[in-house]
Amino acid sequence: MMWEIAVIGVLVVIICLSRGMIDGNKFVQDNSALFKLLKESDYDFLVKAKYGDEVDSDVLFEKRIQNGLLVLVILVVVFISSLNFINLLACFAGAYFVFKSGYSNVKSYYKKHLHEIDLLLPYYLKSLEILIQHYTVPVALSKSLDTAPAIFKEGLEELVAKINAGDSTIDPYMEFAIKYPVRDSMRMMRLLYRLGLGAQERKQEQLIVFSRTISSLQAKSRETKYKERLDKMEKKTMTMLMTTGVGVMVILMLSIMQIFTSV
Repeated sequence: MMWEIAVIGVLVVIICLSRGMIDGNKFVQDNSALFKLLKESDYDFLVKAKYGDEVDSDVLFEKRIQNGLLVLVILVVVFISSLNFINLLACFAGAYFVFKSGYSNVKSYYKKHLHEIDLLLPYYLKSLEILIQHYTVPVALSKSLDTAPAIFKEGLEELVAKINAGDSTIDPYMEFAIKYPVRDSMRMMRLLYRLGLGAQERKQEQLIVFSRTISSLQAKSRETKYKERLDKMEKKTMTMLMTTGVGVMVILMLSIMQIFTSV
């Protein structure tokens, strides 16, 4: 009987929300200052990294709050007949898990995003090195946009735009490195900036240092790719062995059972 009441209560809450009898949006907006205390410091950046300017991070955050509150209300209704401190704690834990899942989603995407950049950046820098042999650094960066990996093209466009706007400081380079904080990105951007400032007679010397650093990064990237392939093969092998072992054990058990039943 209690479960029937809980199901009816959950359905009533859902119907009220869908018909606007309970305005979740208004409640969240009225208490936005309080809810913003729960907002992660890097959430806006992570949302922009995944969706660009197409999605408003504040709207997405409010949606997370609404989902968490909805789960909280549903869980409270479910446990209303036996509500105690432990159950109430479980309700809040469930709501918090749903709320945090939105952050975990964009965070995991960003980590994967950075991992791909970490593997691709050395090869892009190698192609940039070839262009720098014939052009200045700003011109080489502009010419490299068409062939640059799409995954960090937006950052490169911002870098080139700021340089073309007359910003001759190291800031545009550092902003690119901060946006894509992968292995040695800070160091590479500093080298690139110095290469752009250097006199023509020192260009070859600086280019050699730049080339050696890129070669080192490429070697690390190859090692990472090789290790990932090896780990993937090991996982597949272990899965195959476990599947085969379980299959053999099942066949043996069935054979033994058949022998005993036939005796």
